[in-house]
Amino acid sequence: MAAPRNDTAQKLARGVGRLLTHLGYDSLTEFTLRSGRRADLAGIDRKGRIAIVEIKCSVVDFRSDQKWPEYLDYCDLFYFAVPLDFPVEILPDEPGIILADAYSGDIARPAPGNSKALHASRRREVTLRFARAAAKRLRRWEDPGP
Repeated sequence: MAAPRNDTAQKLARGVGRLLTHLGYDSLTEFTLRSGRRADLAGIDRKGRIAIVEIKCSVVDFRSDQKWPEYLDYCDLFYFAVPLDFPVEILPDEPGIILADAYSGDIARPAPGNSKALHASRRREVTLRFARAAAKRLRRWEDPGP
């Protein structure tokens, strides 16, 4: 079971989830990839494009966790999502940036498309993993019993 998220991360995840919905993505929080890494948010749009969003609540959070390049092999678009008062100049130039709060988010810098397209087998694997995770969560919500 995943450790509980801090309050700021939960609020940012909600705001970013709303933005992704507005952009045409259906999203999941705490989405585990085949590598074992857990993306803060992952979304899939109608065309099957995959976006991953890594939430950073503070400068300390960003500096202590440099695993973000490992996500690039699993998505078409990658973003950092940070609070409105985050010093975005410390973020790397490559990913997109989302400024968010508990209610919404805005793209401050678009994510460049992944320089290498996801291989069809990787896209299929991520899409199936996404669908199964969503189905399991829905089932647990519908039937929380043992």
